[in-house]
Amino acid sequence: VTLVSGPVAIAPPRGVDLVKVETARQMLKAVEDALPADVFVSVAAVADWRPARAATKKLKIKGAGSATPSMELAENPDILRTVSNKRKNRPGLVIGFAAETNDVEEHATAKLKRKGCDWIVANDVSGDVMGGTENEIALVTQGGIDRWPRMGKTDVACRLAQKIAETLGGSDNDVKLAAE
Repeated sequence: VTLVSGPVAIAPPRGVDLVKVETARQMLKAVEDALPADVFVSVAAVADWRPARAATKKLKIKGAGSATPSMELAENPDILRTVSNKRKNRPGLVIGFAAETNDVEEHATAKLKRKGCDWIVANDVSGDVMGGTENEIALVTQGGIDRWPRMGKTDVACRLAQKIAETLGGSDNDVKLAAE
């Protein structure tokens, strides 16, 4: 298992090959370098935009009446769409996530089509999900929507791992050992 991670304050799980990155472009390169793979799970919330140019020095306030600095933006690469649309080395299963505040299933279904991935794990983040211990998700696939009941986040992760293993032809025992 290769984990490509931006800056975080948590330790990586045991047994993974960790690749640390700081930008979306670095993340895309690290992901592409890790291919081929059986499955790609895209959980990173990568910014859609980045500053087009980095300032070489501090932007100081020049006093009352001075012009506010402007910032030109450049689009970041769409990692999920890039991996989903690969002709060579596309993983057998490509999974994305959608954190939505309204019309969760509608937005997740549109994202599935737009990105070209196999599954979208969608959750409603308008309530107490962020920072909480429980979640309620909808697994969106080309075949429809599987609504999961509210459960602990660890249980969601284990159930998702189990579903991935089943899809790839693995056994429940493989998942249980990996989750322990």
